[in-house]
Amino acid sequence: MTDQDDTTVAPVTAPVEADPSVATNAVSQGAVQPGDSALAPPPLDAVSAAASDGGAGWPDAFLMQLVGAFDAGGPVVVILAGLSMVALAIVLLKLWQFMHLRLGVGRPVDEALALWYRHEATAAIALMADQPQPVARVVHLAMTGLGRPGVDLATLREELVRVAGAQLEQLRSYLRALEIIGTLSPLLGLLGTVLGMIEAFRQLEAVGSQVDPAVLSGGIWEALLTTAVGLAVAIPVVLVHSWLERRVERCGHQMEDAVTRVFTRALGAPPGYAGEGRAAAPAPAVEVGYAT
Repeated sequence: MTDQDDTTVAPVTAPVEADPSVATNAVSQGAVQPGDSALAPPPLDAVSAAASDGGAGWPDAFLMQLVGAFDAGGPVVVILAGLSMVALAIVLLKLWQFMHLRLGVGRPVDEALALWYRHEATAAIALMADQPQPVARVVHLAMTGLGRPGVDLATLREELVRVAGAQLEQLRSYLRALEIIGTLSPLLGLLGTVLGMIEAFRQLEAVGSQVDPAVLSGGIWEALLTTAVGLAVAIPVVLVHSWLERRVERCGHQMEDAVTRVFTRALGAPPGYAGEGRAAAPAPAVEVGYAT
């Protein structure tokens, strides 16, 4: 009886050892490959490296760095980022406007003035009629105004000044906002630096005698970040604003020069225009108040 119990209990308590030949036979039969995870699972480092290689690319990394800069700079950096977007929108709008008006293209005006000096007033007026340039519009008004019989030169000059001022004001639109952004951005950056330095020294005071240079240096570079962002926004904005303002001023000088040339040619009383001893030409169907 005792022997029978021993024989029945022994198989349960006996340790079960793995037979190496089983794994060898499985590999040889093709059921399990040598590199299978059942035999040799890949290390955890390899898995994480593979996940990182197939995960976030450079746009995500740049976005993370950008979010980190916003966190470090605080609300001042967010405000500067908004101002930079507004400045970019204004610059693109002004570039499109200048291209649409063909600002700086003086060839049509020069051709019209050449026709005007050759006593071909009708051809010169027709050439200026459909031109989008502000200079061409003012020149067209001057030519058509001088073609009206009995026109008052003083009144015509006042109307020309008004129309030229309206054209220049249209060209200067939004440039004031661009100037404000260029002036305000460094001041906002300096304000963020001052606030960051105050916070850094406040934390330094809270630590007391246990001063950690890493804490102080970290607060300083975070504070200086806003100044760098402010300068990065202000420098290109100021440069572009100066360039756009210069183009508007040049357009104003071209208007003044072209209108003066029209009036000096009119003083010569060309044939076909009103003057002493000459018949007045038919006035074009354009009022002196033309401003569009």
